[in-house]
Amino acid sequence: MAVPAGVAGLAVSDSARAIAQSLVSGANRAIFLGNLAQHHPQVSQLHRLAQELSKIAGASFGFLGEAANSVGGYLAGALPFGREPSGLNAAQMLIEPRRAYLLLNAEIELDTFDPRTARAAMHAAELVVVMSPYKQRAADYAQVLLPVSPFTETAGTYVNTEGMVQSFQGAVRPLGETRPAWKVLRVLGTLLGLPGFDFDNIEQVRGEWKNSVGEVASRLSNEIGGVPAVIALARPEGVEGAAFERIGEVPIYHADAIVRRAESLQRTRDAQAGTAWLPGSLIEKLGLRQGDRLRIMQEGGEAMLPFDRDDRLPADCVRLPSGCRETAGLGAMFGLVKLERVATQQKVTA
Repeated sequence: MAVPAGVAGLAVSDSARAIAQSLVSGANRAIFLGNLAQHHPQVSQLHRLAQELSKIAGASFGFLGEAANSVGGYLAGALPFGREPSGLNAAQMLIEPRRAYLLLNAEIELDTFDPRTARAAMHAAELVVVMSPYKQRAADYAQVLLPVSPFTETAGTYVNTEGMVQSFQGAVRPLGETRPAWKVLRVLGTLLGLPGFDFDNIEQVRGEWKNSVGEVASRLSNEIGGVPAVIALARPEGVEGAAFERIGEVPIYHADAIVRRAESLQRTRDAQAGTAWLPGSLIEKLGLRQGDRLRIMQEGGEAMLPFDRDDRLPADCVRLPSGCRETAGLGAMFGLVKLERVATQQKVTA
C-alpha cells in the first residue's frame, strides 16, 4: 500500500525505524491511540495517520478510551454537536464565551485542555450552573451549585472500549439530599418545558438509550475520513525568545474528581504529578542543578515545579502534568512555554 503523500519523504530516526520493523515483523500487530494523542490539538491528523499506518502494516487499529464511558457517551450523542455536526464544538464554546454554561461533573480548571481560557469563559458568562458531588473552585465563578450523586451512589449503564454494554447499581445510598444527575436534569428540563425529560426511573432512561442507539456493534467504527494524512510541525509565528514545546499529560490518578480526592490513591507514586520532566540536553541548556526549581510561563500563567530527567523525551520538550492543582494556572496542554531556572537557596553557616 502506498505511503500518503503528506508524510512521504520525511526524515526518519533510528528509533522510529526500529519501531516500524518491530511492527511489521510482529505476529499480532495492533496500533492504539491513547490519552496523550486524544488530547493533542492535531488529534484528527494523528487519527488518520495511525489509521493509514495500520493499513500499511496490516495491523488492527483502535483507541484506549480516556474514560470508562467514552464510547457510551458517543453512542448517546453526548457530543458538542450531537449526532450530526452543527453548532460549536467544546473548544469553540470556551474560546467564544457563551452567555450561560451548565457544567456536569467537571472542574473547569482541571478537566479542560486550556484551563486559563476555560476560567476566563466562566467569569465572562452571565450564568454558570455547576452540578457536582463536591465543593470545588466553581464557587469563584458559578451562580448556582447543584449537588448531585457520584456514579457510585446511583445506577446506570456504560459501554466499555470493546463495545460491551454493562449496567451497574449504586454501591451506597446518595448522601443527604443529593440526587442522581439524571433526576436533576429531568427537573430542569421539565421546568424549561423541554421535550424528552419525562422519566420516572432509571429503567426508562436505559430503555430510551437502547431505543435510540439500536444495535451497538453496528454503530462502532474507528474509521475517519475527510482529514488529510499530513504532519504539521511549523513553529507558530510571533513567538519571541527561547520557548520550548510542552507535552501535556493527565496522570492516571488525576483523571477525574473521584480519583483526585481518593486519599489512598494520592499516596501512591503514580499520583505524584507535580514534577516537570526534561531530557538531559535541555537540563544542561537551562543550567539546572539538583535541588533547583523550574519556573514555567505560558499564556500569562505561571507554575513553579521541581524537575526530573527523562531522556526518552525529544530535545527542547518538557513534559508537564495536567489535571492537577500545581499546573492549573498554565494554558493549553500542548504549545510553547518559557522555562527559567530558580536556583536553590544555599544556607550560609558561620
